[in-house]
Amino acid sequence: MPDPISWSHAAPYLIAAFAGSYLLGSVPFGLVITRLFGLGDIRKIGSGNIGATNVLRTGRKGLALATLICDSGKGALAVILAALWGPDLALIAALGSVLGHLFPVWLKFKGGKGVATTLGVVLALSWQVGLVACLTWLVTALVFRISSLSALLAMLATPLAVWFLHGDLQMAELTALLAVIVWARHHQNISRLLKGQEPRIGKK
Repeated sequence: MPDPISWSHAAPYLIAAFAGSYLLGSVPFGLVITRLFGLGDIRKIGSGNIGATNVLRTGRKGLALATLICDSGKGALAVILAALWGPDLALIAALGSVLGHLFPVWLKFKGGKGVATTLGVVLALSWQVGLVACLTWLVTALVFRISSLSALLAMLATPLAVWFLHGDLQMAELTALLAVIVWARHHQNISRLLKGQEPRIGKK
């Protein structure tokens, strides 16, 4: 059981790391970028999601790539900054940034599905595990051309990669939790996948 004195000393740092990473993660880059380039509200286009896959449905590949980089980058940045004060804070920041993207305070807690941000935090926590996750996404996307399926399999592969590459229980538990959250956010996609109705990458 944690020592109460140690916890009292650590708590302000943990709370600050979570709050700061949550606010950083909740910046809706997909919405900001599409508005800056005159496409209006991305939430009224395609699936209504603020992520890179929906931005791609506008036909603007460059904007979709920019959204992907920014969404993954904010997660990675949160982890990198928190890691300066220790690995525990890095894990807290990873969770906070993903939750920020999923439930942004600026958008009445209605955000994206968290795939890019999760990949960003995983890359920052371990580039080897991040590489496994990204390769899983890429190979699945090339074979099946379905973004949601690629994301689901990449999330599934992540905690397994953590365990086999590092044997780190805390990181494995965190990435498993993130995988469960991302899978839950994809419940409609899973339903369409089972019915064979999920749209393919690049479809407007």
